[in-house]
Amino acid sequence: MQYSELGKYIKQRRERLGISLNKFAQEADIDCAILCRIENLKQGIKVGILEKIANNFGKTPAEFLKEFEEN
Repeated sequence: MQYSELGKYIKQRRERLGISLNKFAQEADIDCAILCRIENLKQGIKVGILEKIANNFGKTPAEFLKEFEEN
């Protein structure tokens, strides 16, 4: 499975929930500039950041990646 589009998926999920980038980043304890670069596919996503993002969506990283793969 190719994860190069994972940032776009994160952005889509966040926007569907109606959460701003800044608010989501703050809730997930991620620098908003890093999240912006991830969502715009300008930066790769590290495991620690993926864990924070998944947890903020109420998922484990494995659950979040499985959901991404199925969409």
